[in-house]
Amino acid sequence: MPLSTPSALADAPVLAHVVRGGVVESAHRASVAVTAPDGTVLEAWGDPHDPVFPRSSNKPMQAVAMLRAGLDLPPEHLALACASHSAEPFHLDGVRAMLAAVGLAESDLRNTPDLPYDEQERDAWVAAGHVARPLAQNCSGKHAAMLATCRAVGWDLATYLDPGHPLQQEMADTLADLAGEPVAATAVDGCGAPVMALSLAGVARAFARIATADADTPQGRVAAAMRAHPELVGGTRRDVTALMRGTPGVVAKDGAESVYAVGLPDGRGVALKVVDGAARARPVVLAAVLRRLGVASEAYGRLEDAPVLGHGEPVGSVVAVGIEDGPA
Repeated sequence: MPLSTPSALADAPVLAHVVRGGVVESAHRASVAVTAPDGTVLEAWGDPHDPVFPRSSNKPMQAVAMLRAGLDLPPEHLALACASHSAEPFHLDGVRAMLAAVGLAESDLRNTPDLPYDEQERDAWVAAGHVARPLAQNCSGKHAAMLATCRAVGWDLATYLDPGHPLQQEMADTLADLAGEPVAATAVDGCGAPVMALSLAGVARAFARIATADADTPQGRVAAAMRAHPELVGGTRRDVTALMRGTPGVVAKDGAESVYAVGLPDGRGVALKVVDGAARARPVVLAAVLRRLGVASEAYGRLEDAPVLGHGEPVGSVVAVGIEDGPA
């Protein structure tokens, strides 16, 4: 059966307006879960227990699973394992180095060939005569890390994307452990790897546990790597990078179909999904939630920079609504 029925999606509140010339042109519904340090739901807009596919917001949890299985990576490569990178040169060099360290190459990657995620990098890539390749796809760091894990443990390399592979079973177990709930469903992600469903409350709880973990644990190592190398987790022009760089102690990861997850150093967690998958509303809604929670950040200007254009010029913006006063 579907994870979310049409009625459940329709019941999510409107949390963002698209305003053009002072007129609300469109609206985005979203669900948000905020968890307390003890893991309970502190606040919620929409149903915090409705399972969703967190997509790439699962990556830090998957990186924890790989460390638990026996992988050992330097911090910069561990950050790439958590990344949906922009395919800037330093991202691609890092993925190549991660593969070379275990005697592998780009040809061993099984993720979907793609062009760079970042628009400027994509234009430069195409202008240089390149075509879609696994290396350029934004999940190549995670796939390189999955291959490195298989090499370290002695698992089969060719079948690492199979949901029954020991690596994927370890990931399912780790996601369930960190989220405090079982994986609700498994499907195929855009990169070809299994994607596992959790509730927004579970995702928020997991990110809080990563953000507050002891430094010598797998969770703590992942948090430290992401904080030390936010540019590797996203990219030079990415809001997730700006968020981690501008908010002390935070661990954050964006995901496809407009998912965002944040772990705060005080033990609170936040996870959200914009129902229609519109990425333009995602950072704006997140910024409003973080402001409501009293989080100080230098990144709000970047997160809230969502202009609506007319003839190439700003004529409006995407704005958050219904969050400042708390859930209805």
